[in-house]
Amino acid sequence: MMGESRIELLAWVNELLQLSYTKIEQLGKGAAYCQIVDSIYGDVQMSKVKFNANQEYEYIQNYKILQVAFNKHKIEREIPIGKLVKCKFQDNLEFLQWLKHFHDNVDVPIYDPIARRKDQPSPANNGRSASRSAMSRASNYERSSSRVSRNGYSRPLSSASRVPTSPGRSPLVEELRRQLTEMQRQLDTLERERDFYYTKLREVEQVASVDTEEKRTAVGVLRELHGILYGSVESFIAPEEVNNMNVLHKNLNDMHLQEYDSDESF
Repeated sequence: MMGESRIELLAWVNELLQLSYTKIEQLGKGAAYCQIVDSIYGDVQMSKVKFNANQEYEYIQNYKILQVAFNKHKIEREIPIGKLVKCKFQDNLEFLQWLKHFHDNVDVPIYDPIARRKDQPSPANNGRSASRSAMSRASNYERSSSRVSRNGYSRPLSSASRVPTSPGRSPLVEELRRQLTEMQRQLDTLERERDFYYTKLREVEQVASVDTEEKRTAVGVLRELHGILYGSVESFIAPEEVNNMNVLHKNLNDMHLQEYDSDESF
């Protein structure tokens, strides 16, 4: 089973740490991973973690701090530092999925991420120092105005939509709101499609990586692949289209497999 999606993970990290990451790749710097572990044990050397790191050697220093914490608490998971510091989406997505699963399965105390960071620069303020109170106000505003909810889907904007209104400009404002809502809907659809196809790719890779010594017929492998490729598409198409789409895929699937079953040379 795949873990949470990119949207869900970013929402979780931002809520837990009171930051404003926008991409999974940004976590490759290592600072957020350090503080996630600190939220569990409370003893990571946060004063040495560099949230404003912008060079690979600085990222590695953060991972050294993370590795010390792993060793101290006997966490047996390997940290693929060489991959994570490249700030690639897939490597950091997989590590973050594991880290959230680990976090969800331990007893986590009440945690104040801003107090633990003290006055360190962080991605939330583009590397500039800020007082604790200023960071807290920014965090509260971000959480209240974010369009991403816990389940990864968009929330409606606030009634004011943070756009000044006046009687003479209300039609223009309403049109802008409509366009913004439509753009957000399209963005959510594209993000769900990417997550959907990424999941499909991983499942195909898992089927292809099964030990070749295992006794499997060609038709059996094809059935597994068809089950993946023609699987449910509810995650990114309109609900009213799901039944028709699934019926079409089932018919195609049955037709193709009948051809394979009748082809003894395959």
